Amino acid sequence: MSEAGANGRVGVVVDPFDAVLELGGAALRDAMADVESRLREITRIDVHSLGTVAAGGKRLRPLLVFVAGLGSEARVELSRAAAAVELIHSATLVHDDVLDDAPLRRGSRTVYAAAGRDAATATGDLLFSTAFTELAHNGDIAQLRALSSASAALARGELMQRADAWRADVTLERYLKRCELKTARLFAAAGELGALVGGGPPLDPFGHAVGLAFQLLDDVLDITGPAERTGKRRGTDLLDGTVTLPLILARERSEELRVLDLRTIADASAAEGVCAAIEATGAGEEARSIALELVASAKRELPANLPQTQREALCLMADGLVDRYA
Repeated sequence: MSEAGANGRVGVVVDPFDAVLELGGAALRDAMADVESRLREITRIDVHSLGTVAAGGKRLRPLLVFVAGLGSEARVELSRAAAAVELIHSATLVHDDVLDDAPLRRGSRTVYAAAGRDAATATGDLLFSTAFTELAHNGDIAQLRALSSASAALARGELMQRADAWRADVTLERYLKRCELKTARLFAAAGELGALVGGGPPLDPFGHAVGLAFQLLDDVLDITGPAERTGKRRGTDLLDGTVTLPLILARERSEELRVLDLRTIADASAAEGVCAAIEATGAGEEARSIALELVASAKRELPANLPQTQREALCLMADGLVDRYA
């Protein structure tokens, strides 16, 4: 598709995240390769299927760490911070799979499916603790504080989501707070860590806005699909009793959806029908518009003193987030 970059150049960009790597040059590509190598080394231990944790995904959070620290000579410290952020993210996925009774993750069997609940829970715990061990080697209390705060937020967000399951009275404000805790805070930590290591201006507000948009768009995609994009059938959140933005907005527009008890959605076919009803209200498009405004706001509010290359890379990351859900 045709895109205009942050510097006004127009060209064909197949994957905006690849464009970020191209803009960052060999140093950024090498840094991302370092993180992959480090993650493989960290997870090369005798725990069944743990190696699958280090595979797959766009590595958005580590990429944000590196872009936030772009130009820094502290390559080793940035790599540790990037690996730590990804380990925290991986830990949450392993624990989520336990809570969701999930058999697959990115097309592969989950640790939970392969090794059982106890092993998966312990694996997630191990990843959490290893993240802090990795970051502690940087010897900076501010970095540890940023990651620990995000980690605590993740746990609070998960507890909030469990408390909100199946409820008909989840407000927009409560939903957004949950998304902030579960998703946005770790993106914010990635931006903060990169800036702390690199010595640049604070980028956690950018990370926060982009992370919040990421979660909103992901929730929209659960309603709109299609399955070939998401790897799962539409309405997975509905079947789990998870109340997301499209449903909250649709309930304001439809009496049928307002009185719907999510527990009555018996199977995937019924969930598909509810997704269609939500889409028919226009709630999916409204939710997407809210997310797009968050992305636009994140770009507008980047610090004025950022170097041009770094600014362009961050804008490309934000645009890539939107493209991922287009």
